[in-house]
Amino acid sequence: MLQGILRRQPNRQIHRQLDAFLLIGLYILVFVGLPIAIGCLIYFAPKKLGYPKTGKYLTIIFGLFILAAILSAVFEDQLFTNNNAKELVEEYEVLLTDKFDLKENKSMSGIGDYYHTFTLKISERDKNNAILKIKDSDNFKINNASIESLLHQQQERYFGPRVIQNYETENSYIREYFQPSGRRGYAPTFRRISISKTENELIFEDIKE
Repeated sequence: MLQGILRRQPNRQIHRQLDAFLLIGLYILVFVGLPIAIGCLIYFAPKKLGYPKTGKYLTIIFGLFILAAILSAVFEDQLFTNNNAKELVEEYEVLLTDKFDLKENKSMSGIGDYYHTFTLKISERDKNNAILKIKDSDNFKINNASIESLLHQQQERYFGPRVIQNYETENSYIREYFQPSGRRGYAPTFRRISISKTENELIFEDIKE
C-alpha cells in the first residue's frame, strides 16, 4: 500500500506542473493576446471602412481602459477602503455598527492562488456582539473540539453544499465560510473571520488555492 502511495506522488506532481503551465498559457492568452487582438480589430476595422480617425480614437480609449484596469490591479491594496472591508465582513452576518480603523490590508496572488487579508480595530461593543453571534450559532464548537479543515478538503472541493463553521480557539472566536466552485479545477471560496480574545481586533481572510 505504501509503495502504491509513493508511486502516485510523482504523478500528482506532474499533473500539478501541467496544470500550472496550462494556467500560465491561459493567462498569457487572456491578458496579453486577447487585448492585443481586440485593439487591432478596433483600429483596423474602422480604417478599412474609411474611418481611420475613428479607429485611432477608439484604440486610444481602449488602451486607456486597459491601463486603468492594470493600475487598479497593481494598486488594489491602496484603493481598498473601510466601506469595502465593512461589506465583506457584514456579508457573513458580523455587523460593525461603531467606527473602526483599517489597521492593515494586503493581498498576494500567484499561479492558481490568491490570498487577501485585512485587520480592523473595532469597538468593544462590536467585538462582544460578534463573539456572541458566533457563540450563539447552532454548530458552535468550543476550544479543543474537532474542527474540520474546510480549506483542504478534497471530496467536496468543487461540488457540494455551502458550509459555515463557527468555533473557538485559544486566542480567537472564528467563523469560516466555504463555497465549492461548482466547476472542477476552479478554486472554491474560503473566507475566515477571526475575533481576538485579548484585543479589539477583527481579522478577515480570503483564500483561494
